Amino acid sequence: MRLRRSNARRLTALVAVMTATTLLLSGCILQKLPVPGSTHTVTTHTHEAVAPDLERFYTQGLRWRSVSGGIDTTEVTVPLDWAKPSGATIELAIARHRAKGSRLGSLLINPGGPGGSGYDFVAQSAQFVVTPDVLGHYDLIGFDPRGVGRSTPVACYTDPKKQDALLYQPFVHPFGSAEWAGELSARQKDWIAACRRNTGPLLGHLDAASVARDMDVIRAVLGDTRMHYLGYSYGTYLGTMYAQLFPKKVGRMVLDGAVDPRADQLDALVTQMAGFDSAFKAYLANCLTRSGCPFSGSLDHAIQQVQALLAGVDARHLVASDGRVLDAATVGTAISEPLYSEFSWPDLTEMFARLAKGDSDPAFEQADAYNNRTASGGYSTNGYEIYTAVTCDETTLGTDGVDILTDMARIEKAAPVLGKYVAYSDTAALEATCDAWPYPPAKLPASYTAPGSPPIVVIGTTNDPATPYQQSVTLAKELSQGFLFTHHGEGHTVYAQGDACIDSHVDDYLLRGALPASDPDCH
Repeated sequence: MRLRRSNARRLTALVAVMTATTLLLSGCILQKLPVPGSTHTVTTHTHEAVAPDLERFYTQGLRWRSVSGGIDTTEVTVPLDWAKPSGATIELAIARHRAKGSRLGSLLINPGGPGGSGYDFVAQSAQFVVTPDVLGHYDLIGFDPRGVGRSTPVACYTDPKKQDALLYQPFVHPFGSAEWAGELSARQKDWIAACRRNTGPLLGHLDAASVARDMDVIRAVLGDTRMHYLGYSYGTYLGTMYAQLFPKKVGRMVLDGAVDPRADQLDALVTQMAGFDSAFKAYLANCLTRSGCPFSGSLDHAIQQVQALLAGVDARHLVASDGRVLDAATVGTAISEPLYSEFSWPDLTEMFARLAKGDSDPAFEQADAYNNRTASGGYSTNGYEIYTAVTCDETTLGTDGVDILTDMARIEKAAPVLGKYVAYSDTAALEATCDAWPYPPAKLPASYTAPGSPPIVVIGTTNDPATPYQQSVTLAKELSQGFLFTHHGEGHTVYAQGDACIDSHVDDYLLRGALPASDPDCH
């Protein structure tokens, strides 16, 4: 599952831009830059020392263009391969919302992913990304990371029908069989071949360390001596990587819905699937108290009803109004989509109620929202491509000598309600892809302590399905200056979504550098 910002705003008729849900990272390259001692001070925007090979990036000028809604945009040039900065380059798309009051600097934003568009997040919904006070005093900077959206993109299938077949077409063989595993592997190898044809060398340079180095160029050309940063979900990993590589350039940094960067990839996925099971049980318990709930009896009885429904989906051969045939893996994706936010639980209830009557359209609508598929049958972003490529660039998943079926059994044991269906539609495809990935995985830093950084705020929600709370606890302890804010509640990410306790403490930090004496423990 891709990791992304909560979609509560979209569901309350505000604009939501994010996509993305799951997969946890492991791995990042610590690329070699030019020989130590080769730096010199040049006339950069911030008058800092850079290596000669990097001078053209840190001294570049920006041409801003005004667009609607008070947003202006530009592009920043960075190396395709940070180990070879004199070689090919790529472009990063930037959107800026200017501060209206006394300016404290730029606040770089990443909404999650891998694959989330920071450009769209700021350009389309700046007023909902942060609180009004923070919006007034920072230039909000949204960027599409390398490979994403308006930046130099990753491209794989150019025909939406092929993408549909990859994501939705039911398998010929039953889940969990050796024949199914072979069918899955063949699908993913065909997709990799298309990625190599249509993307080229960039496909092997999407790791978080490369993105963090890109972020440092963005910081410098904006004229900021320190990086102020707000990262959600997977964006917390990018912020953590930046802090590890450039600890003394960190300004005020907030990491909401944190990823534990040291977690083993499969361990993290197992934990995440258990998190989705926990969130689903919370949904069911709530549903049982409301009229119109399609389930009845005790929580255990309701879980049995859900399991029976999921086990029978494939045999029903339900056909949607657009002709697609629903399978259990697609239902697993459809269930996970509304679990990102408690505001979306009514959508999940409606989906189950209509599915019980043989109507598969709502299930496809939820799965389509997760996959960024539009009503016309196209795809609004390249989120799936980035999510898969980044994961394979940064992990040994699928190359550890353990077969897919063994790993699926482990996930199903940890998440007995949803694990089988969500993992078969997501994790298994990742393993099959990464097993055939043509690029070596990036190397992990020895630690993520970010020695010498100022305090970094880490926000964790106690029943977060996508990045379980313990990951935020672990990251806050790992960082030498980590400071944990706990939110007791449901959903994935919380800042600027109406929780007065979290919002006031985060604003005190971003606007004044102030921190409470201890975890505010917000309820």
